[in-house]
Amino acid sequence: MAKKDETKDRLRSRFQKGVDKAVEKYVASIPFDWRLYKQDIAGSLAHAQMLAKQGLISKKDAELIVSGLVAIRDEIEQGKLEFNPELEDIHMTIESRLFEKIGDVAGKLHTARSRNDQVVLDLRLFVKEAISETVSKLRDFQRALLGVAEANKTVIMPGYTHLQQAQPVLFAHHLLAYFEMLQRDVVRFQDCLKRADVLPLGSGALAGVAYPVDRDFVAQKLGFSEISVNSLDAVSDRDFVIEYEAAAAITMMHLSRLAEEMVLWSSAEFEFVELDEAYAASSSIMPQKKNPDVAELARGKTGRVYGNLIGLLTVMKGLPLAYNRDMQEDKEGLFDTVDTLLSTLEVFTGLIKTLKINAARMQQAMSGSYILATDLADYLVRKGLPFRQAHNVVGKLVRYAISKGKSFQELSLDEYRGFSPLFADDVHVITVETSVAARSVIGGTAPEQVVAALLRVRKLVGKRNEK
Repeated sequence: MAKKDETKDRLRSRFQKGVDKAVEKYVASIPFDWRLYKQDIAGSLAHAQMLAKQGLISKKDAELIVSGLVAIRDEIEQGKLEFNPELEDIHMTIESRLFEKIGDVAGKLHTARSRNDQVVLDLRLFVKEAISETVSKLRDFQRALLGVAEANKTVIMPGYTHLQQAQPVLFAHHLLAYFEMLQRDVVRFQDCLKRADVLPLGSGALAGVAYPVDRDFVAQKLGFSEISVNSLDAVSDRDFVIEYEAAAAITMMHLSRLAEEMVLWSSAEFEFVELDEAYAASSSIMPQKKNPDVAELARGKTGRVYGNLIGLLTVMKGLPLAYNRDMQEDKEGLFDTVDTLLSTLEVFTGLIKTLKINAARMQQAMSGSYILATDLADYLVRKGLPFRQAHNVVGKLVRYAISKGKSFQELSLDEYRGFSPLFADDVHVITVETSVAARSVIGGTAPEQVVAALLRVRKLVGKRNEK
């Protein structure tokens, strides 16, 4: 049985002194990189099989290594393997346990491999899996948005610019704006996958390996589409991590914007929506409160995802080729970003699915406003007035209506004609319904355009189990 200090000693034959205890704790990454155990073992299994195929180790030794690795994976998943900081990282933890299980044959596994290409292999496998899960959860969230939009496709709400009522829009049109944001997120992650899907194993520490390895075999075993073409770049590249974190930051920004609207819309001042009790929280002293904690936390967690991205960019910005220990700082931020994004997508999917829409309140919010001002200007344009003049006329009309405390519907025809003789009886026909119907251009909020958009995106996301 190999002892833990023997495992450390194998790597310190050049030194006479042991590692200071404070340093040992400082450099250890096992408290967080244990999460890479599946990827590390998968990489080692493929590597061992390749070594045997190439005659670099015997078939018998490879079988012993493989059986040992599978047993270690089972021990980890059953919670039977201790993660000891003295062994520094997940790679040495697994190697140490392999020595304990199969003896010195374990030392053959590291033939034609360095921890430098080993760790980046693990990271690439992790990021590939994270992308797949992220896209799946984005699709689930898109389906949730689509379901609410389809169920409320006739509901009209005030559209805003500068958080001031601007023009009427269909509520479904508003939700589909977030669908489009998320669709760009999906494409970004899928594009990120192209850069993550590159096998680095075989690059060694930095210069390649001096053995006749079969990198194509390993790539096929591990499901990589490409093989790295420069060993220096392969071991020092963290672009794929940065890309995932950048895509995640943009997605969290989109979720934070929706979160802000949930906070606003669920307030007593808006009352456009009501959050399900399962996605709200109470106050410790005010019994009437129904706080939008999920949405608020999503806004807050967006900042930590931004921080993880900036942190890694800062780590990488001044590093010479090839590997430097600074790169150990790539993992905690990545893990936190993945966890934060996936959990936020999951809870937001449930929040949206259970959201109650108050269509009457949305309609009421527009009743006393001047949200149809642009439609009045368009009305005058159709009567022959240049738009800038029409804009000026309606601006004066709004000022007059405000001074009289009247809505557009409450103004008489004589009052309208006091600002332009082009106004006629049909001015009172202008409503929020005619307003949205008039905007029947591709991408517009007219009902027929929104129905077409709903059909288009429904085909895009398909059913839940579709890829």
